[in-house]
Amino acid sequence: MSQTIDRTSKVPAKAPEKPTVDVAALGQRLLGRWADERRASRELSATPAMQRIPGQTMAEHRERVLEQLRILVESKAVHKAFPKNVGGLEDHGGNIAQFEELLLADPSLQIKSGVQWGLFGAAVMHLGTEKHHEKWLPGIMSLEIPGAFAMTETGHGSDVSAVGTTATYDEATGEFVINTPFRAAWKDYLGNAALHGEAAVVFAQLITKGVNHGVHAFYVPIRDKDKNFLPGIGGEDDGLKGGLNGIDNGRLHFTDVRVPCENLLNRYGDVAEDGTYSSPIASPGRRFFTMLGTLVQGRVSLDGASVVASKLAMTIAISYGSQRRQFTAASDTEEEVILDYQRHQRRLLPRLAETYAMSFAHDVFLEKFDAVFSGREDTDEDRQDLETLAAALKPLSTWAALDILQEAREACGGNGFLAENRLTQLRADLDIYATFEGDNNVLLQLVAKRLLTDYSRKFVGADAGALAQYVAGQVGDATINRTGLRKLAQSIVDFGSTARSVGYVRDADAQRQLLTDRVQTMIAEIAGRLRDANKLPKMEAAQLFNSNQNALIEAARAHGELLQWEAFTEAVEGIEDADTRQVLTWLRDLFGLGLIEKHAAWYLIHGRISAQRAQAITSYIDDRLLPRLREYALPLIAAFELSPELIGAPIALGAEKERQDEARAYYAHQRETGTAPIPEKAPAKPVRA
Repeated sequence: MSQTIDRTSKVPAKAPEKPTVDVAALGQRLLGRWADERRASRELSATPAMQRIPGQTMAEHRERVLEQLRILVESKAVHKAFPKNVGGLEDHGGNIAQFEELLLADPSLQIKSGVQWGLFGAAVMHLGTEKHHEKWLPGIMSLEIPGAFAMTETGHGSDVSAVGTTATYDEATGEFVINTPFRAAWKDYLGNAALHGEAAVVFAQLITKGVNHGVHAFYVPIRDKDKNFLPGIGGEDDGLKGGLNGIDNGRLHFTDVRVPCENLLNRYGDVAEDGTYSSPIASPGRRFFTMLGTLVQGRVSLDGASVVASKLAMTIAISYGSQRRQFTAASDTEEEVILDYQRHQRRLLPRLAETYAMSFAHDVFLEKFDAVFSGREDTDEDRQDLETLAAALKPLSTWAALDILQEAREACGGNGFLAENRLTQLRADLDIYATFEGDNNVLLQLVAKRLLTDYSRKFVGADAGALAQYVAGQVGDATINRTGLRKLAQSIVDFGSTARSVGYVRDADAQRQLLTDRVQTMIAEIAGRLRDANKLPKMEAAQLFNSNQNALIEAARAHGELLQWEAFTEAVEGIEDADTRQVLTWLRDLFGLGLIEKHAAWYLIHGRISAQRAQAITSYIDDRLLPRLREYALPLIAAFELSPELIGAPIALGAEKERQDEARAYYAHQRETGTAPIPEKAPAKPVRA
């Protein structure tokens, strides 16, 4: 008996609606707490007077940037961080936020302003006392006193504690005598030192009564108003650099230069008239790190400026990729938009995800910085956490910005190499960010040492068995079962099902577990190898530490990546619009799974994922996440809120679209009028019967 099927009663299932990104709300979220300050800075940066003129000589560029600093003063854009009693606003977070955005006008402007007010001025503010503030800060704020930050030496960069410059107290005159006793002790790479600086904050070994009390800071006049060096001071111009040539970097050296005792910035260490040294911090090591910790804002601003540069690079490359057409892969007549090619998506979309992760992590960083420097959360532990956060995030963002700029350049082909499209110059200017304010590898060592310290406190007195158990079983059975990260049975469970395999690591808890487990295990393994270092002779202990240096740096990088992922996830959870939250979840997954894919060898070696699961993650990225996110690439960069004046690259502002539209219209007309030439290998005409 046949069965009758009533097909008319079936209603076709409604296709699920695609999410729509709320660009305005997302843009507000990306700008963060200090959105108004960022927008005001962008508005100023977009004016012709603030933008870089391509092709200027180094001398012309330097003078233009100096004039732009005067415009900042006139616009009252430099006062935010300074004390209220000298005309400031004591808004530390807002100050950093607005200065980061100056990169969009010209990185030289951003860095030179940072030298004047974020380093030279900040050193007087944070290391000096009220008498120093009243005497010098008004002139620093008004640019009446252009200044240099004289910390780095030719022979010592990241190792500030070992600088060779000395400041020896002369009891007979009540003065400090400053010397650079050998060539490697010359202060080097100093912004404002070659031409414009009239004073400098000089970091030197403070010596009194024959005792070296370590590095302290001194306010030292270096030039008169005619820009001539004062007696005992000399210097050189660093000359043409690989980038940032709007800044007059130079060298300074000192021969028996005398400054009054009151020029010692004495918040953390002072010398009495009779030469007696005193300090509120007894430990020389802790005193030194406390002093340097007050200057952490340089790393904060470099992290933020790298995020801004990455947003600009992604805007240029993705805009271009959505317009540029090449090859006729899916059509006999129409060339394909290159962003539709999987490889192009693989090049750009993971870096877009990384840019979002960096942006959200920087928000957390800037909030922490503001909390510490405003005094709301200013304990020793808070400052240590801030310094560790700075040392973790600044390396990752500066390295990432260079990678993103380079990939964006290549993704734009020859157009990306043209100076008018900005990418090559931005790449050159940001190159130095990787060693500004501390070499990235050295900073990551500081992070690793902090992680080891925290680990040792947690497991003080633990025996080898306990440590081994910690390494082998970081994740409890309950967590493993809840997230599906089964180790022994993984190969069987995963076999033959990409969807099932990747499903276990697609949710936030599983990604968090894998990323956290990697950091904890790496630190535990290193701690196990270094456990007996304190029992060894000093040289052997140093050799043991050195043999683990690379592992320490890799562990610190893993920690930084986890911080970025956590910030991204927290931001996603805070998005109110469901559609926008869904798209950002996909973008967060691309970032998180991309990290797991990037470190797949580690996860495989340590048995955290199976080979099938590692392969499934790659397939999920290629087959699911990239096609999904391709549709949202333009809204996601639109949320960066970069106006045409700030983008400044013709290929991202319609020039490429005009060329493509003209070409398409030309060929369409040929087809319609039958005037197109016949291809040499034209298809054969059908034979009529």
